[in-house]
Amino acid sequence: MRVAIAGAGLAGLSCAKYLTDLGYTPIVLEARDVLGGLVAAWKDKDGDWYETGLHVFFGAYPNMLQLFKELGIEDRLQWKQHTMIFNQPEKPGTYSRFDFPNLPAPLNGIVAILRNNDMLSWSEKIELAKGLVPAMLRGQRYVDSTDKYTFSEWLKLQGVSDDVEQGIFVAAAKSLNFIDPDEISALVLLTALSRFLQQKNGSQVAFLDGSPTERLCQPMVDYVAERGGEVRVNSPLKEILLNNDGSVKGFLIRGLNGAEDEIVTADLYVSAMSADVMKVMLPAPWKQNEFFQKLDGLEGVPVINVHLWFDRKLTDIDNLLFSRSSLLSVYADMSNTCKEYANPDRSMLELVFAPAKDWIKKSEAEILKATLVELETLFPQHFGGENPATLLKHHIIKTPHSVYTATPGRQEYRPSQVTPIQNFYLAGSYTMQPFLGSMEGAVLSGKLTAQAINAQAKLEALSSSQPTPTLQPATNAATA
Repeated sequence: MRVAIAGAGLAGLSCAKYLTDLGYTPIVLEARDVLGGLVAAWKDKDGDWYETGLHVFFGAYPNMLQLFKELGIEDRLQWKQHTMIFNQPEKPGTYSRFDFPNLPAPLNGIVAILRNNDMLSWSEKIELAKGLVPAMLRGQRYVDSTDKYTFSEWLKLQGVSDDVEQGIFVAAAKSLNFIDPDEISALVLLTALSRFLQQKNGSQVAFLDGSPTERLCQPMVDYVAERGGEVRVNSPLKEILLNNDGSVKGFLIRGLNGAEDEIVTADLYVSAMSADVMKVMLPAPWKQNEFFQKLDGLEGVPVINVHLWFDRKLTDIDNLLFSRSSLLSVYADMSNTCKEYANPDRSMLELVFAPAKDWIKKSEAEILKATLVELETLFPQHFGGENPATLLKHHIIKTPHSVYTATPGRQEYRPSQVTPIQNFYLAGSYTMQPFLGSMEGAVLSGKLTAQAINAQAKLEALSSSQPTPTLQPATNAATA
């Protein structure tokens, strides 16, 4: 059975991978000339990579880690020391650490918090515990119920002070959804905290040993191709063609460079495009359907990724860092964290500029200038005095619509992977799955879509009493 998938991001490629495991033949159609969607990367004229975002892999990503294992590329993950490192703006150039000892969860997280005396006083630690521990003990049903609050509102209800919020949770909120605690749903932070605190290595991070396009996406393409599937780039979806009954007749692919348009037909169809793009591509008859109308409640959050190459090493820290800056979120010196980007003499900083809603339309020059001002606080020893660090080059990647903006109340707008259209499915981190808008969520959504397709095929085979090929069930790491 042939399945056409629009979009070769993590969701589309994951869906294709798991469909091949189930005996299907996927054809993935990617509009751009690069794989990866929100994890896409490019090489510049010097051979240096620059990426859509700063991508780290958490120990609490079971489906992603299972995917690496199934592809035989586990060794491409470079695991870092289990610690969380925050800049201290009040003490420029210094850091505060939460080091997780080799103890079972949640004890290792509790010890990490208790040992930190830079960011939290003892009274603030007690205050934080009173707020967070009961929430963790109440379980996921309680966490799900908090989607009606911003995280700031929820903290106030627990009696947690503004100082604690500003110290830790501004950085945490921006790292998860690129917005501040007074905008982000409490559900997002509490879901992450629950997984981090309940799993021993949940908050430990790994970096890929190279670009996501080559080191993660390409192995999925190879896996699919070796099993009879196909992945095509430069194949932008122009229109979803319909039959008289409203089902999908085919994908009309726009011809490039003077080529004619092409109709790609299949037995089943999947949109692995973002919610924002899907809303634009909706056929007119579907726009009257309540299922698709709910997509109007979802919108991608803007984010900017900044890459800076310098003439010297600014830091030797080999890990993710939380800037605690009003303009920046997390950052890393990729010359330390990534094998392919390694350079013992010069730093390449990759920084997430967020929240970006007031900056996404500004010029690169304005964004670069603001970023360099922030670096004076992060690295004062290298940007003052008679011999300041020299910026050699930069790349700035703007993404006006990244993962869906997780403000309160968005859960009710997130669709299932199964749609009311009998031969049409959705995949993407915006669809309903427990890992929200993340790489893990994208991979899981693709897997769930493949499982849904297979389940429906089995039902139809039973109802028609026709024999069906023996299909192997995919394993869902979230429930295994």
